Amino acid sequence: MRRLTGNRILVTGAGSGIGQASALRLLDEGAAVVAADIAADGLGKTQARADEAASGDRLATLQMNVGDENSVIDGVSWAVERLGGLDSLVNAAGILRAGHTHQTTTEQWNQIIAVNLTGTFLVVRAALPALLANSRSVIVNFSSTSASFAHPYMAAYAASKGGIQAFTRSLALEYAREGLRAVCVAPGSIKSGITDATGGYLPKDADWSLFTRLMPILPTTLESSGAPMADPAAVAGVIAMLVSDDGAFITGTEIRIDGGTHA
Repeated sequence: MRRLTGNRILVTGAGSGIGQASALRLLDEGAAVVAADIAADGLGKTQARADEAASGDRLATLQMNVGDENSVIDGVSWAVERLGGLDSLVNAAGILRAGHTHQTTTEQWNQIIAVNLTGTFLVVRAALPALLANSRSVIVNFSSTSASFAHPYMAAYAASKGGIQAFTRSLALEYAREGLRAVCVAPGSIKSGITDATGGYLPKDADWSLFTRLMPILPTTLESSGAPMADPAAVAGVIAMLVSDDGAFITGTEIRIDGGTHA
């Protein structure tokens, strides 16, 4: 299926996990993609996988820190110039830190908010002029099931993702008449660099029984931090649908992708 031939798409967080899977799926469907990430080694792996799939000629990589305003301004400008415009933006970049809320420092709180919430805002703000030059354009932001359902020891992360949901809904209404759609995806139980690292961030005295309510009801194929997980491709397919004409009547909402964890 090549629903995205001719589309120009910027994907952040594309050096690993769901961001990488999304960039590769969009390439597979015919899009030209700029894959952005803070990690140069991760971008190299994304490029290598695209080359293996014979789609590397439509991929450009960009080292960009979404938590740094100047890096975002320069990076998005480069991406738009490289692509010759912009049809869609996929904001997959993010970080997770976990711990007891009463032990969370202001520095830790601010770091999570700066990368996840403010970083999403910075990339959207920089990309909007190019997106609004089209009569039909799409922004897909990444929330999390933690924004709507209790995840222990992740208060700052959950707050940042809840903010992204509210921000996305506002974008959808503000720019609907200009032809822009804005949608959130809320993954849960998806294997990624974030989930692989979560076990190391949890407090040593964490109550693991609290996590029994966070298990998917559908069968899974992978594992991360000792928990059952789905392949990032499960989210990438939804991303491809949302930025294509198949998602043309979807805006201002969240799509939960969690294998029925919160059914």
